[in-house]
Amino acid sequence: MATRDWPGPGGPLDWRDIASGWEIPREGYCDQPYVVVNDDGSWLCVLTTGPGLEGDSRQHAVATISADRGRTWSALVDIEPHGPPESSWAMPVKTAFGRVYAIYVHNTANVREVCSPFGQVRRVDTLGHYVMKYSDDGGRTWSAERYEIPVREFRIDRENAHGGEVRFFWGVGKPIVHGGAVYFGASKVGDFGEGFLAESEGMILKSENLLTERDPARVRWETLPAGEVGLRAPLGPIAEEQSVVGLSDGSLYCAYRTTEGYLCDAYSRDGGRTWTPPAYATYAPRAGPEASAHGPGQPVPPPGRRIKHPRAAGFVWKCRNGNYLLWFHNHGGRWYYYRNPVWLSGGVERDGPQGRMIHWSEPEVLLYDAEPEARISYPDLIEDGGGYFVTETQKTVARVHEIDPTLLEGMWRQREAGDVAHEALVASLMASGRAGGAATAGRALPSPAAGGGFSLELWLELGRLERGQTILDTRDAAGRGILLETTGSHSSCALRLSLDDGRVQAAWDCDPGLLRVGRRQHVVATVDGGPKLITFVLDGTLCDGGMSRQYGWGRFPAALADVSGASEWRIGTLLHGGIHALRVYGRPLRTSEAVRSWRAGLSG
Repeated sequence: MATRDWPGPGGPLDWRDIASGWEIPREGYCDQPYVVVNDDGSWLCVLTTGPGLEGDSRQHAVATISADRGRTWSALVDIEPHGPPESSWAMPVKTAFGRVYAIYVHNTANVREVCSPFGQVRRVDTLGHYVMKYSDDGGRTWSAERYEIPVREFRIDRENAHGGEVRFFWGVGKPIVHGGAVYFGASKVGDFGEGFLAESEGMILKSENLLTERDPARVRWETLPAGEVGLRAPLGPIAEEQSVVGLSDGSLYCAYRTTEGYLCDAYSRDGGRTWTPPAYATYAPRAGPEASAHGPGQPVPPPGRRIKHPRAAGFVWKCRNGNYLLWFHNHGGRWYYYRNPVWLSGGVERDGPQGRMIHWSEPEVLLYDAEPEARISYPDLIEDGGGYFVTETQKTVARVHEIDPTLLEGMWRQREAGDVAHEALVASLMASGRAGGAATAGRALPSPAAGGGFSLELWLELGRLERGQTILDTRDAAGRGILLETTGSHSSCALRLSLDDGRVQAAWDCDPGLLRVGRRQHVVATVDGGPKLITFVLDGTLCDGGMSRQYGWGRFPAALADVSGASEWRIGTLLHGGIHALRVYGRPLRTSEAVRSWRAGLSG
C-alpha cells in the first residue's frame, strides 16, 4: 500500500488537485502519457511530445523511466527522432517475456498537407501507418527498425478525399490482454472539416501472438469488426477514441466519445467480430435481447440515465479485483471543451440477457484544476504495490497521481447495504414528523475559499410543490449564511442552495422535476471547496442536469469564504410539509456516502 497521507476532500493538501501530482518530463507540448510496469518494478512511460503545440511537425514519440512509482523520471529517450515526419500517440504493451512494444502513428511518407472539403489541411499527425518498435531493456533503448501493423481498409477509408490512398486514424489508451490476445481501440477518420475531424468510426486491432512471438516480423494482426463499417455513434458522424476492456465471460466492452453529449458503448460476444448496435451508455445496462451484429441505424432506447460526456476521451479500465473504472466529464457538452473536473464511476459485472454486463455507480470527482478552463484528459491507470495511480495531461504538463483507494472502494460498494457517515458530523436533528419551524445553535463551517466544505443531509417531505419554502436558513441580519429553499413550482420545482459570505454570493439548484408531493425524499447538498462545486444527491442519484440542462453540478467563485451565518439556525420555516431528519457535516460528503446514507433509510 502507498504510505502517502490522505488529507480527505477539501483539505489543504487535497490529493484531487492536479497540482499535487508528480510531473512527467516533456519538451513542451505533451500528450497521452501511458505506463507499463517493467519486470524489474520500474515504470516505463511513453508519450507524445514536442517543442511546439499539438500537431507541430516536430512532435514525436518518446519514453521515460521511473524507479519510484512516478515521483521522479529519467531524461527522455527518443523512440522516434523529432519530426518531420511526425510520430504520435504511442501506446505501450509488455509481452510475456518482458519486451515492451510501443505502437504509434507514423507519417512515414512525410505527407505535408491533405485535402478536405474546406481546403488544404496542414496538420498531418493523424495519418500514415500504424507501426511499432520494441525495447528489451525496459525502455532505455529501442529497435532501429520499425514494424508496420497492417490495418484493413474500411469504406470510410475509400470514401475520403484521397480515395483511401492516404489513411487517417489515431488511437488512445493502452492495449489490453484478454483471452491470451492483445486488443486496442483506434479511430478511423473520413474527411476533415472546420473542427478538424469531421467524420470518424472505431476499429479494434487484435493480435493473437504478440505476447509470445519473439520475431516482431511474425506478429499477426486482425482489424475488427468484420465487414466495412466500424463502431459508430447512434446519430452523429463522430465516434472516436475507443477504449476496450474484457469481461469475465470472455466478452468485450467498448466505450467511446461522440458529439451528442453522451458517451457511447457496445458489447461484443464473439471476440470483437460483431458488436451490439450503437447506443448511449447508461449507468444501468440496456435491457432486452442484444443484437447480433453492429451496423448503422437507430439507437437502442436506453432504460435509464445516460452517461453525459462531451467530445473528450472517455476511458474504461478493468482492475485486478475484477471491477471497473470509467473516466469521464459528467456533462452534456458537444465539443472539445470543459474537461475539468474529471469524474470517475465504479463498475461491477452482473448477468445480462446475453452475458455479463457492467453496472456503473454514481460518480465521484477524481481530479480537478484550479483553472476552470483546464482540459484534463488522456489518462492511464496503473496498479502497483497495492496502490492505484493515474496519469493525465492538459497538453502542457503531464502528471502522475496516487488515488485514495477508499474513493474507489466506496463506488464499488454503493449497491451494498447502507450506512450513515459520522466523521465530521457537527449537527444532527431528528424529528418525528411535521415541522412548523424550529431553531438550533449555529455551527462554524469550513471556508470553501480555503479548500474546506460541508454537506447538508435531510429527509424531506413536501406537501406542496411551490417556491419559497424554507428548509434551512442560517443567514444573519446582513444576509451572510446559507439558505436552502424551494424554487419554481409543480414540475419545475427544485431545491436551491444559496451561499453568502458578505462579499461573494453563489447559488445552485437540484435538477427540476425530481421533488414529489407527500413522499419522503433523501437530499444531500454538498459544497466542495476543492473543485469549488455545489452538488445535489437526491434519493441516491447525483443530479447531472437530466434533459433540462448541460450540467447537474455548479461552480462557485473561488473567493467564497465563511458562510456559517448566524448564531441561530432556523429550520423548516414557511414549509408545507416536514423535515424528518437533518444532519450537517463539516466536510463534503462523497457521492458514495450520500448514496449509502439513502440506502440506510431514515432509521439508519
